[in-house]
Amino acid sequence: MKRPRPLGLAAWLGIGSGIIVLLAVLAVAVASAGLLGRLVRQQAMTRVELAAASARDYLRRVNEDVLADARELAGRPTLVRLLLQGDMRGIEPVLARYAQSKGLYGCLLVNDGGIAAAAGQQLPWAELEPALEEQGERFAIASREAGVILSGAAAPVPRLGPYRVIALRAVDGGLLAGLQEQLGATVTVTNYATYTAPPDDPLTELHGQAITTGHVVTRRLGNPDVYVATLPWSASTGELVGLVDVQIDAAGFDASARALGLRLAVIALVVLVLAALGGMLYGRWLARPLEALRNAADRIGRGDFSVAVPRSGISEIGSLATTMDEMRSNLVDLTAVLRRQEAEARAVLAGVVEGVYAVDAQRIVRYANDQVLRMLGRPREEIIGRFCGDVLNPEPRDGVRPCERNCPILAARAAGQGQAAERLCLPGGATRSVVIVSAPPTEGQQVQVLRDETELESVRRARDSVLANISHEFRTPLAAQLASIELLQDGLGSMAATEQGALLQHLERGVLRLMQLIDNLLESVRIEAGQLGVRAQTLALAEVAEEAAALVRPLLAQRRQVLVGEWPAGLPDLVGDGQRLVQVFVNLLANASKFAPEGTTIRLGGELRGERVAAWVEDEGPGLGAGDPGTVFQRFRRAGEVEPEAPGLGLGLWIVRSIIERHGGEVGMERTPAGRTRFFFVLPAGERA
Repeated sequence: MKRPRPLGLAAWLGIGSGIIVLLAVLAVAVASAGLLGRLVRQQAMTRVELAAASARDYLRRVNEDVLADARELAGRPTLVRLLLQGDMRGIEPVLARYAQSKGLYGCLLVNDGGIAAAAGQQLPWAELEPALEEQGERFAIASREAGVILSGAAAPVPRLGPYRVIALRAVDGGLLAGLQEQLGATVTVTNYATYTAPPDDPLTELHGQAITTGHVVTRRLGNPDVYVATLPWSASTGELVGLVDVQIDAAGFDASARALGLRLAVIALVVLVLAALGGMLYGRWLARPLEALRNAADRIGRGDFSVAVPRSGISEIGSLATTMDEMRSNLVDLTAVLRRQEAEARAVLAGVVEGVYAVDAQRIVRYANDQVLRMLGRPREEIIGRFCGDVLNPEPRDGVRPCERNCPILAARAAGQGQAAERLCLPGGATRSVVIVSAPPTEGQQVQVLRDETELESVRRARDSVLANISHEFRTPLAAQLASIELLQDGLGSMAATEQGALLQHLERGVLRLMQLIDNLLESVRIEAGQLGVRAQTLALAEVAEEAAALVRPLLAQRRQVLVGEWPAGLPDLVGDGQRLVQVFVNLLANASKFAPEGTTIRLGGELRGERVAAWVEDEGPGLGAGDPGTVFQRFRRAGEVEPEAPGLGLGLWIVRSIIERHGGEVGMERTPAGRTRFFFVLPAGERA
């Protein structure tokens, strides 16, 4: 099958130009679309907010018109004459005709004694009188009795001081019809006195914010798809009268944004096509001299140094041709030398598996191979040019760095060879055990070899620790079980069933104790070897704790201890390894049972701390002595003078810390105000339950 011909420079330039232009245009289009969307939303919010302000101004003008109507009515000669004549029955028709002609809700004639005459709909004088006294000649009330918002004004009757005329206009749909047509929006006014804040109304939240802040609140709703502005309407005394809602359909704004986005897409496509065509034509012209240079370079690469390098009128390509010609001449001279040196270097490097670095007279690192970089976990720029003691960072001995005393480099300068075993402190807190062998200096350079013995030392240390603790901790429970077995053997025929059952229970507890010790030892080896894996599972912490409690209840029953769980409702789930977290609770509960007095209560519970979940085990034991509570979580660490008769291996809390830290959490220990000892851990919360 014939291989497809690879793309040429012209094609790649065309494709590259198209891709670059496409990305640029897409970036501009996306940014423009985002900016356009924000501008459209901002424009819509501004428009609906301005509409709300216009509605507020309209209501203010309505109140001013009502004041003008009241003054006009108070100054009518007919009204004054009837008042002077005392003809109250004739006044009411005058008030009714005036209210009808002006489209008012009602008119009242009042004096110090109350209403003298009235005309119109239901007139709540009990609500009007305090508003008139508190707000002055112009007022607005949310009438619970009439069920509407009333915009009113009062004017004194000339020459008849005690009498005043009150004009009222209802703020309803008829009043707002002209405003809605003028604004191109839907305007509604809600009577605050009868407002109930229905929970399923999408405007309820906006109403709450407007009432709380006292300012206009704007938002886009999804159902219906409108932009809404809610404005609180208050009387001059600050008392809330109503809520003004202005709604504008969002479809028009979205259509404008989509139309402009389509234009941007068409422009991007046209620019892309033009850029690709231009790139291909330009690449065709540029590729001709480069193809000639490529052919010459190909022949030189195959060993044909007699080829003539073609020249070009383009400055950069001409310089490249000159450089290639010089390179061809140099290659003729250097090829033989390089091949010989390459063979020698390969032989040397193939035999070196340790880290190799070289220092000068001031012990400044001048060379380091890749093995040194991997051992130290540092990039080359952090090693070359620095003092070797700062690069290796050996662990101090008796407060003194080995660089000041027992340095293998200085020893090699004095005795011809130096060697030292050091523990290097690596970035991030890790350590590495190495053996450093130094050669004497040659021509101002001194070479050192690093041999990594970290794994070997770790294996020896783990072996010694495990054997020492097994021999010490297993002897006592095994001896107790052996004694119980001997008692059973001696009393099989004569011992009572209850005594035999007690011995069997003792054996069972001893086996459980040994199994826990074995599990902790095995887990310790896994952690030390870096083999502790954590699976990602969604789990409820209370269920994990209950599973662990079921495993340790025989140990609690042995000491007549009671376990009480305190888990709040709605505790979030966790993402972690359920089996490992069960082991955490088992170790904490076993530790609490061991240190708590017999017959006491052990508490197990949890709580939410911000974005994290905390769990704790609390006992009535004596706690730790003075010192850092964090030391109790160290490996093979015991509680000193408060350690009970069966001290354990000192691994349980260390395993707890290791598992929790691998879950991204932290552990701790504290004394509660009630005088109890509490061990706790905190983990990141997953989804809420």
